[in-house]
Amino acid sequence: MHISLVPETLTKISGFAITNTLITSWLVMALLIITAYFVGRKPKMMPGKAQNLAEYVIETLLSFFEGVWGNKEKVQRFFAFLATFFIFILLCNWFGLIPGVGTVGIYEEVHGKREFLPLLRSLNSDLNATVAWAIISVITTQIAGIVFLGVGKHLGKFFNFKSPIDFFVGILELISEVSKIISFSFRLFGNVFAGEVLLMVMMFLVPYILPLPFFMLEMFVGLIQALVFTTLTLVFLKMATEAHE
Repeated sequence: MHISLVPETLTKISGFAITNTLITSWLVMALLIITAYFVGRKPKMMPGKAQNLAEYVIETLLSFFEGVWGNKEKVQRFFAFLATFFIFILLCNWFGLIPGVGTVGIYEEVHGKREFLPLLRSLNSDLNATVAWAIISVITTQIAGIVFLGVGKHLGKFFNFKSPIDFFVGILELISEVSKIISFSFRLFGNVFAGEVLLMVMMFLVPYILPLPFFMLEMFVGLIQALVFTTLTLVFLKMATEAHE
């Protein structure tokens, strides 16, 4: 049984480390690009199964986002960003549950010891990836606030010199924005990594039958984590684009 807190480096290209989580991200991206190309290149008035499924996913997400935000126009402006976030994080979570991911690999001599290196691992079991999602979310939120409110009004939420109390509240708001990166990244990483460890332990102790319910549980957890991450980003976008009273 192999459990590692950090992704394993399979090779290096010009000093750039190619990890198993990075390869997973490339595979998921390739899957999304190919699917989007074949489903969307020739949309039909009488859609087939693939187009029906794609339209159902898009309409469901759009309806959900509109229900949370309450502003259809703004949701449509950010829909591509939010939907991409949700779908990519969800597929990365579920990809880690495919048999062979995390269990098929090679053995390599490291400091005189044979170590197992899995060829693929769930992308979101890599803290680097979840921190990246969090940074993208927070930066996009700040840019949206500047676009909708203007530089002065948006920065005025954090740097307010009207009174000592307003200044203190602004600093707390600034700290809150920075802390989102930590809470976002560790929430997603912790849940995915814990699920990965749980499945490996169950498969090691009682293979075949017992792990099945845990696979179903992890599919549900993967969905919820993608939904939570995207919904929180949506809520923060809503707050950023509205002026404080």
